[in-house]
Amino acid sequence: MKSDDSSSAILPSQRVRSVLVRKKGHTDPSYGTEPEKRSMERHLRLGAINLDKTSGPTSHEVVAWVKRILEVEKAGHSGTLDPRVTGVLPVLLGDATRVMDTLLTAGKEYICLMRVHGAVPRKRVLEVCQQFTGEIYQRPPLKSSVAKVLRTRKIYYLQVLEIDGPRVLMRVGCEAGTYIRKLCFDMGLVFGTGANMEELRRTRAGPFSEDEGLVTLHQLKDAYLAWREGGDEGALRQAVFPVERAISHLPRLVIADSAVDAICHGSPLAAPGLLSLETDINQGDVVAMYTLKGEAVAVGKAAMDSGHMHQARQGLVVSTERVIMETGIYPRRWKMQPGQYRR
Repeated sequence: MKSDDSSSAILPSQRVRSVLVRKKGHTDPSYGTEPEKRSMERHLRLGAINLDKTSGPTSHEVVAWVKRILEVEKAGHSGTLDPRVTGVLPVLLGDATRVMDTLLTAGKEYICLMRVHGAVPRKRVLEVCQQFTGEIYQRPPLKSSVAKVLRTRKIYYLQVLEIDGPRVLMRVGCEAGTYIRKLCFDMGLVFGTGANMEELRRTRAGPFSEDEGLVTLHQLKDAYLAWREGGDEGALRQAVFPVERAISHLPRLVIADSAVDAICHGSPLAAPGLLSLETDINQGDVVAMYTLKGEAVAVGKAAMDSGHMHQARQGLVVSTERVIMETGIYPRRWKMQPGQYRR
């Protein structure tokens, strides 16, 4: 039996923001390049993979296989999936791993098959699902590696897709760090019958979803060999996204060419270097800084909200925390003072 399923349920990272333009800028074609036009070697140093994890291996084993397949020294995954859990596992390569933290805290979506240990009317199932939408209390399960303390997590939406006897198929959009296995257990307590998670698949992690660009290890291997042995880059560019995809869920700021190299050295972004920004930025939010060519420069914390950024003529608007672009891509147009602008 199918429930009324709302297609409007989204994670916070899927919100559409408006753009505020402070001033027009010009970018010199002699410096930098559009992300899609990077050389393949540099593309793999700044790559992001929307990997379809299979049931069986650990997330760490999957990353080790990716490193061997692509012959890269550094890679990391965002958000561990248990061995039996399948689905979206973002893997970042090389310098792209510097922005791993921004993905770890992004919202997640799962398709979960829950088994209820007894007869529960359909109406009651829907009522309990509604009760578990919003802010909930959770204590991590014993098998988890984090402290077993009571904490709050947000369930953005919990949609019942189908009920077949004791089995309930659900779509769950939740805050990072939510344990779906524990969610099923807690719902079982409310049912009064007990319940457990039978199967789980992650369908979204921040900006990555199973609907776009999902790739298996076999497909990744074939794409890499097609490039290495035949010089065909097409499949590999489809399998490996530019790093910009991994931070596309963050509020976007576009900066002037003259500010880029200073940011690459760890300098904060001052108001004169800001060309445009997205709305709904609050002080302290993590934001991403881009060139006019669309290249990711760095991520940092907003020193003021979007309204003040739009009006500011001086002062610091973003403190740089993670630099993505290497130095020297854009010309240096700033003066270093002792102890300043360290990467």
